[in-house]
Amino acid sequence: MAKSVAIIPARGGSKRIPKKNIKSFYGKPLIAYSIEVALASKLFDKVVVTTDDEAIATIAKEYGAEVPFLRPKELSDDFTGTEDVINHTLEYFQQNNEMFDYACTIYATAPLLQKQYLIEGYEKLKHSTATNAFSSTSMPFPIQRTFKLNSKGRCEMFSPEHYLTRSQDLEEAYQDAGQFYWKKLHTESKEIMFGKDSIPIILPRYLVQDIDTLEDWQRAEVMYEVIKRLEK
Repeated sequence: MAKSVAIIPARGGSKRIPKKNIKSFYGKPLIAYSIEVALASKLFDKVVVTTDDEAIATIAKEYGAEVPFLRPKELSDDFTGTEDVINHTLEYFQQNNEMFDYACTIYATAPLLQKQYLIEGYEKLKHSTATNAFSSTSMPFPIQRTFKLNSKGRCEMFSPEHYLTRSQDLEEAYQDAGQFYWKKLHTESKEIMFGKDSIPIILPRYLVQDIDTLEDWQRAEVMYEVIKRLEK
């Protein structure tokens, strides 16, 4: 039977929102939401938090995650990529003779995460030849009609040929939702995550909010409150 592991990266050095991963979000540490949804999905043999921070480790254990080690400092700075952190965790288990068929990276900053989409990602990946399945959502505005500021502070369209094209005639675009990333561990691929070996799991936009700034945090709280009201 296939074995799966959920890996939740959560370092302690958040600068824009101090102690972001364990800051209280509607009465619970932010990371608790990711842990609880992972456990509730019943997809995983292990739900693991990889962190360099004792306080995060303690809270993660309180909510049911395993923290088998504290991440080394060289994998806990501003320049360390998520892939390196995940590989470090998988290598730890390999060295302890524990192997998995699927790994799912779940961000600690995803309080709007729903278990149904985690399950959808796993099921679609399992029954396909793809290597990855990840959370995504549609763009709220046609990217072909967006513009940037040039060196003089003036507008410059990315696709000026579409200035007069009707929005409804433009191809829809999608973006990473920043919640979860499934991967088959025994399938090789040279494609990037946003490539042809990946299955996007499309989430409604009202369930998607990055939390990098205090404004993001406040917006996520409003979205969460509305969702809870609608569920009653």
